[in-house]
Amino acid sequence: MDSNGLSTQLNVETLHGSLTDPAISSMNLLNELIDEYPVAISMAAGRPYEEFFDIRLVHEYIDAYCDHLRTDRKMDEAGVTRTIFQYGTTKGVIADLIARNLAEDEDIDAAPESVVVTVGAQEAMFLVLRTLRASDRDVLLAPAPTYVGLTGAALLTDTPVWPVRSTENGIDPEDLVLQLKRADEQGKRVRACYVTPNFANPTGTSMDLPSRRRLLEVAEAHGILLLEDNAYGLFGSERLPTLKSLDRSGTVVYLGSFAKTGMPGARVGYAVADQRMADGGLFADQLSKLKGMLTVNTSPIAQAVIAGKLLLNGFSLVKANVREIDIYQRNLRLTLGELDRRLGACEGVGWNTPTGGFFVTVTVPFVVDDELLAHAARDHGVLFTPMHHFYGGKGGFNQLRLSISLLTPELIEEGVSRLADLITSRLP
Repeated sequence: MDSNGLSTQLNVETLHGSLTDPAISSMNLLNELIDEYPVAISMAAGRPYEEFFDIRLVHEYIDAYCDHLRTDRKMDEAGVTRTIFQYGTTKGVIADLIARNLAEDEDIDAAPESVVVTVGAQEAMFLVLRTLRASDRDVLLAPAPTYVGLTGAALLTDTPVWPVRSTENGIDPEDLVLQLKRADEQGKRVRACYVTPNFANPTGTSMDLPSRRRLLEVAEAHGILLLEDNAYGLFGSERLPTLKSLDRSGTVVYLGSFAKTGMPGARVGYAVADQRMADGGLFADQLSKLKGMLTVNTSPIAQAVIAGKLLLNGFSLVKANVREIDIYQRNLRLTLGELDRRLGACEGVGWNTPTGGFFVTVTVPFVVDDELLAHAARDHGVLFTPMHHFYGGKGGFNQLRLSISLLTPELIEEGVSRLADLITSRLP
């Protein structure tokens, strides 16, 4: 026995297999490099702009929500206090306000009972995948590359993720058809396909309207769900309809987040799961069962903060984010302009040109791996995200992701300058 009274020593090889998967550790890598090289300019983290953060807003938002409980819900002071201090319902205490926001900003008709408020969109992903994954036959489809948080949620739920080809127009619906056929031939059951139609993380790409309609047709014809992640949809020069607003057959489970549009520190997300169960009730009810055993409920205080922001802005996050939308559009234009100015003449170097969101993908004629990232931080003072993390280590080795959201114009100019120095030093 050791000093802790354990008769056996823990070994990572005897723990859950996800702990040794590269996708799990990728989120920690950047944080470690940021700590090790604090003066490096980070064009890596997809965090919201911080200039407008104000601690007083937290109190204003909570006060607004409490006033709403008194005035609109006719609660006495004991009821208001209980709502804020007690656990609250598993599905959440602001589901009706989220439904009003979706109607206002996205033309989505969501009944409050179909909304499950979660601890960030990450929990929503986990709950959906855990609920759908019933046997070893079940697989999830997702674009390659895809958001590493989705990959992580799939690992935690033992759900295999099969890649679907992506183009400059987002996920390819025709390759989705081929992957569905392949899965059927191998005796697999595709439960869902994850997709980010608007300014996807990590690529920044978006789907045009015909591709959105075709994707819905394919999903309906093959009886699979589409898991629509729309964290960045507000931050573009134009806004196309969400898959959920176009859905007429109950195909789409909508994964929402207030991390980028509300307050990241509140950690509030949600799922809209209005699919009818054959034996009664909604798919949301099944998600709620699991949530009750996972996190019990989402912090009512955090929900109150988000609710207050909605209430004070007429339920419109477009209205609430006018300044932020302008900042992100400015930063995107500036980043693309600086890339062109400093790298436009370099053979073999290119990048895509998103019209919104937080991310730009840069392609170079050499390997971009974690060793190069460490070199960039140490010797050039700049951080980015190697794209291979979003391919599960199976691709993207000559690409990197730049995030434009957190930086000032001066830092963007200097950051691209440092990145250009790194890239040109590697060119023949």
